[in-house]
Amino acid sequence: MKLDHRQAPDPDPDLIAAAETTAVDDDIDDSEYVSGLPGFLGVIDVAIARIEAVLLALGVLLMAANTVANVVGRIAGHTIYFSEELNQALIILITFAGISYAARHGRHIRMSAFFDAMPFRSRKLMMILIAAVTSATMFLLTWYSLAYLLEQAGRGRLLPALRIPQWWIIVWAPLGFFLTGIQYGLTTVKNMLDKDIWLSTSTLEGYDDSAEEEV
Repeated sequence: MKLDHRQAPDPDPDLIAAAETTAVDDDIDDSEYVSGLPGFLGVIDVAIARIEAVLLALGVLLMAANTVANVVGRIAGHTIYFSEELNQALIILITFAGISYAARHGRHIRMSAFFDAMPFRSRKLMMILIAAVTSATMFLLTWYSLAYLLEQAGRGRLLPALRIPQWWIIVWAPLGFFLTGIQYGLTTVKNMLDKDIWLSTSTLEGYDDSAEEEV
């Protein structure tokens, strides 16, 4: 019997990296999140992850409870008069806490047609540039949203039903932009320190041909 001594072709490193990244992204457990950044940067990264998780969990749970309670109240003939305003406030909270959360897990929409066609080194430099510019943009939006918040606070307007200052429900806008700016800043540092390409501090890019580039 004649044996075939030909070796099987090496697996495509891009496919392997994509499979590994998908496995990580599909199993998000923030309670066991471990930062890949060294020292104090890692402490900041983990602290922000905890803040995001708490804000999103509380926001979603409160919105669900408020909606269910309002439906039950309508059936019983006693609606919750502030239910709509409370849900508006929670939507703002979830939206702006969510942008930081999505940035952490590399879930923001990306236009990557030209990016994917680049060689590894070019993609690496582009990712550093993209993360740095996005971080700066988020901090700029933090400044503008904070100015808007202070303007609203100076007007002294109250919500009709809740009778609380209107600026209380928009305080999450500058906070969300600020946390997102920090997240993209940490992503910039992560890409500068690590040999791989990272969409966030915890999510690898789906393509990794660094081995081919080093040959």
